[in-house]
Amino acid sequence: MGSATTQALAASNAALSAASGVDLGVAGELFAAGRALADTPQLSGALADWGSSEQARATVVASVFHSLSATARGLLAEVARQRWSSADDLVDAVEELAIRAAASAEPTADVEGELFQFARVVAGDPQLELALGSRLGDAQEKGRLISALLEGRASAAAVLIASSVVQRPRERRVRELLARAERIVAAVRGRAVATVTSAVPLSAAQTDRIAAVLKAKYDTEISVNAVVDPTLVGGLRVQVADDVIDASVASRLSDLRQRLAG
Repeated sequence: MGSATTQALAASNAALSAASGVDLGVAGELFAAGRALADTPQLSGALADWGSSEQARATVVASVFHSLSATARGLLAEVARQRWSSADDLVDAVEELAIRAAASAEPTADVEGELFQFARVVAGDPQLELALGSRLGDAQEKGRLISALLEGRASAAAVLIASSVVQRPRERRVRELLARAERIVAAVRGRAVATVTSAVPLSAAQTDRIAAVLKAKYDTEISVNAVVDPTLVGGLRVQVADDVIDASVASRLSDLRQRLAG
């Protein structure tokens, strides 16, 4: 991520935090705008063009997205006023705003946990993952499929996020899309996400202790997603963002075999 995009994203997120009337309807509009930008490189390129004035870019937003709510148009105009390192970064930013808006609309829902659980379902069903990830399938039909799968089983925010991000994957795998959305939702909640893999299910007390240790290490609240993988034999594998702590028995045995072979 370029420095221009880093600053632009911070400004766009600040505008969302300051906006009033942000609900799931606004989030849905932002998702739709993000899809339109992804589908129209000329449009996203025009909004990311440093050669045109801020006002000119905001005018393009007002013209193209005139049917959206004033709140959604205002947020898109703020995105357009920023300087982005690339048009792709601008499209990513609109998608992030939509995810943040959906999470903010349901502040008490465990949206990141629901997204994680759905990602596990996708990972465990190769046919479903293939159907959602295929370039040949109808994008809206993919969204409707996810909505049908999650309706009544997850919050409205999680349903909206999951059914929206799969419609325009832009060369990203479904699990990658869901993991990114999960991290963004956790950030809205002021947390980081830790995936803790163990050979047997963890108790609530064990999960709480792990969260406390990780909070002290990373100086932030931690949302723990627990995964059971019997092949680890024992111990734990913990991943927070790009950091991996592998203290599993399987890992230690693998290290021992390598040392003996070397």
